[in-house]
This record gives sequence, structure tokens and C-alpha cells, in this order.
Amino acid sequence: MADAASTASESRDLDKLLLRPGNLVDPDFEPGTELRDALQEQVRVLVVGAGGLGCELLKDLALSGFKNLEVIDMDRIEVTNLNRQFLFRLEDVGNPKAEVAAKRVMERVKGVNIVPHFCRIEEKDNEFYSDFHIIALGLDSIEARSYINAVACSFLEYDSDDNPREETSKIMVDGGTEGFKGHARVIKPGFTPCFECTIWLFPPQVKFPLCTLAETPRNAPHCIEYAHLIKWNEAHSGKAFDPDNSDHMKWVYDEAVKRAELFGIPGVTYSLTQGVVKNIIPAIASTNAIISAACALETLKIVSGCSKTLSNYLTYNGVEGLHTKVTEFARDKDCLVCGPGVLVELDTTVTLQKFIDMLEEHPKLLMSKASIRYQGKNLYMQAPPVLEEMTRSNLSLPLYDLMDKVPKDILHATGTINKDNKKSSGLRKLRVVFKGIDGVTDMDMAGGA
Repeated sequence: MADAASTASESRDLDKLLLRPGNLVDPDFEPGTELRDALQEQVRVLVVGAGGLGCELLKDLALSGFKNLEVIDMDRIEVTNLNRQFLFRLEDVGNPKAEVAAKRVMERVKGVNIVPHFCRIEEKDNEFYSDFHIIALGLDSIEARSYINAVACSFLEYDSDDNPREETSKIMVDGGTEGFKGHARVIKPGFTPCFECTIWLFPPQVKFPLCTLAETPRNAPHCIEYAHLIKWNEAHSGKAFDPDNSDHMKWVYDEAVKRAELFGIPGVTYSLTQGVVKNIIPAIASTNAIISAACALETLKIVSGCSKTLSNYLTYNGVEGLHTKVTEFARDKDCLVCGPGVLVELDTTVTLQKFIDMLEEHPKLLMSKASIRYQGKNLYMQAPPVLEEMTRSNLSLPLYDLMDKVPKDILHATGTINKDNKKSSGLRKLRVVFKGIDGVTDMDMAGGA
């Protein structure tokens, strides 16, 4: 009896949404226990990030009735995380965030199953991400968002009239916080602007003049950036700085302390060093909770249709009181990521190696070290070494033959993209058209987003 009463209490609020009709529901909404059971048994949600926002997302989604969750994060728990990442304890320091977060939520929420993945998001292939109905983002970097956005958009298919097919759209719910500010947004590739369509919303990173760093530092960030941008290269010629390497970060911190002592500047701490180098603004637990609640609610509305979903961007500003605004941005129909794909015209004799070389020079791509996939098959993989060796023989073969001699089709390329003199991992959809083949129309050869 006690278990039954507890279960009824836990699902009371959820039942109010899913078991009865309302005025703001989706036209296809059908209330009933079948919908609630499907939500709990069939819907799979991936949470990307297990930091301050990711911890809140896991908890909120589990309490909202989602029973099949997975979480991916590459970081380990640090002491500085404990003030806002409430799932972690002092004894957890040094352990993977994803594993500890999954364990704690499963201990607290009955019946939920959470599979953790302690790895980089780039280490998972597209098939991994395709298994989820919703991808919820709790990330703290533009680069990581861009990568997941490109992966999700790669599943989007277009019909012969270049109209997106709704059943192939992989929906993302993105949350982000900076101090007392935050946002929640719904990204439905092909129908709402994707992350790349609105990249201009994110302000450029603050940069300091090198002369100030080298000659007249005035504050703690100047000392940190001196150690990061100048001293590191002097001491480690040719060795790249890795912000996710704790030894590298500790070295920068130690050098920044020496610089600060030399000029009598206070305030250099390890956490500030991390924040300056990674461009991180300190997180506030209450902001994470508010944004997570909005993201979890949007996820529930999307999969159930119990209410209208956000259209399509919500901002929160708690610096001077509470301010919440919903804004609808326009989609960029020529977007390189969520559009039909970048048009690449080829002769039937072009080899896979030549095609990969062309991507590096293509003005819209500028992609080096590309791995190529076609209809789920690896045509060539740069890594890991075992896959590179297995697919190396394809490099000398004509791409036309590797694509089963079809006149046109979609390829996916993953590699390093050089944009604005900044390199980052990325995935691009390519519309490959072979010239001089029956079935290729003038329209196929024209334009190309």
C-alpha cells in the first residue's frame, strides 16, 4: 500500500498534464495512460554534459517521468564543482561526472535507468546519437554545441523539392547559463534555426592586447593570459596547450601567480585561471535550476504534445530582478549545417583521396583531416588507427564507385574546420553530384548552399 501511494504521489503532477485534455495542447495530443506509459518505457533522452546544468537536467527529467536516460561527459569531479553541482560529494572528487551523476539520480528516483558515458562527445559515432528521441544540452562551450548541432542536423533529410522531412528531424533542447543569466531553446533542424543559424547571438570572446599582457598587466586576468598566451609558447615551443589537461592548467596557474607577485597584483586563483583560459563565467546554482526546469518542461511538451512548445528562444536575466523573454528567430535557409547540404560537383574519376583533398580547399568547408561516411558505411576514417587501416584501401578508388554509381547523394564528412583562423571539430553534410550522368538535372548542378 505504501509503495502504491508513493507511486501515485510521484506521478500526480505528471498525470494532470498527460491524462486530461487542455486548451493549449497539440492537435495530435491524445491524453491517457498509454501516453504516460510510452513516455516512461519508450522515449530515450540523451543529456550532454554532467556539470551544473547537466546535474539539474538529469534530476528534472527523471522526476518528469523519463525512465530511459543516458548522459555523456568527459570531465572528472573537482572540489570547485561541489558548490553548485549538487549530485557530487567530497568523496567523489576525481571520479567521472557522468558515472557519479547517473548513480546518484538512480538512487533517488525509483525506476529510472541512466547509462553514463565517460568520454568526449567526438568519440561517439552518429549511430549512437541517432538512437535518441531528444538530445538535451547542458554544455558550457560554443565548440561543443556546434559539434552536437552538426551531428543532429546530419540526420535531417530533404525531399526532391528541398523541403525538410519532419520525421528525420532530431530535436535538441539547449540550455546555457552565465552567472545570473541563462537561456533555453528548442532546436528542430529544418524547421527552427539551428545553433549555427544564430551563432551571432553569442558575443565574441574578450581579448587583451598582447602589449598590455607583456608590459603593463593591471589585473589578475592579464597575468593569467600572459602565462597562457605568451609564457606557455616560450617554455613549450611547438607543444599545444590543452585546457582540459590538469597539468597544463596547473602550469599556467603557477606562472600567473609568479607574474602577479612580480607586479603586486592580487586575485590569481586556480578557479579564476580556469575561467579566464576557458572563457568561463562562474555558474550560479539557482540559475542552473531555473534553466533546467525550462528545458525539462520543453522536453516533456515535445514528446507528449501536452502543451505548445517554446518558439523558439527563452532568455532569463536575474541580475536586476526577474526578466524572462521569449523570442522567435528566423531560420537561415542557406545554413551550411541544417540546410540541404553543401553542393560538391565531381567527375566520376575523382578518387576518395582527391575528394578529401578538395574539402580542404573548398571555400565553404575548409575541412582538413576529413573522415567520410556514406549511408552508414565508413568510406575512410582518420581514427582510430584500426579503422584507418581498414578503410585506407578506399582512398585510391573512385568515389563514384564507392557510392554505388548513383548520380547524386548525400555524404557526411567529419574533420577539422578552419573558421576565422580558429580550428574546431565539425561535421558537414555534402550533396555530391557527378557530372555527365543520366538523371542529373540542371537544377542539381545549380547553386548549392
